[in-house]
Amino acid sequence: MWSWDITYLPSSVRGRFYYLYMIIDVWSRMIVGWAVHESESGEHAAALAERACREHGVEAGVLTFHSDNGSPMKAATMLATLQMLGVVPSFSRPRVSDDNPFSESLFRTVKYSPAYPSKPFESLEAARTWVASFVDWYNCKHLHSGIRFVTPADRHAGRHVEILERRAAVFAEARQQHPERWTGAIRNLDPVPVVTLHSGGDAGREASAA
Repeated sequence: MWSWDITYLPSSVRGRFYYLYMIIDVWSRMIVGWAVHESESGEHAAALAERACREHGVEAGVLTFHSDNGSPMKAATMLATLQMLGVVPSFSRPRVSDDNPFSESLFRTVKYSPAYPSKPFESLEAARTWVASFVDWYNCKHLHSGIRFVTPADRHAGRHVEILERRAAVFAEARQQHPERWTGAIRNLDPVPVVTLHSGGDAGREASAA
């Protein structure tokens, strides 16, 4: 399952914004596609979805694409593209404002990143350059708390299993050498096997390594 959304990036022109499109893999938390445009449209979203699917080798019938109920998400071009790709669209439940939590959390990380510019972006190119650097940091350097503090890229590639095994061994050895420093069990370092889109969601709304 992938989740996607659009957020605003301020420009140096009063009342004008750039639009950041981002797609995140729900299971691995890796950003699998992004774009920055001067407008919000189903055409831009469709182009990004198609590019991300091609780049990641998504086969027809295996991917669910979740979003809120915004106009670009339900645009005819977007839905036709998903159908052509064999991707199943999924939308937030009616009148549930926080039903796309992974994209919402990602945008909070974007906006509250220490590297986020204190001033508006001077140009579209400047916005794209900054987002590219953020995506590299987020995917390859950011130790994500929701996946046992491994990077999204490591989890996406399956490297997280060995990383967590080695980390558990280090903790176990430290506890054996200095038991007086431990008051309880070693923290849970088992890989997170399944990620659910939202608590109380239907059974079809979950993501796994399979």
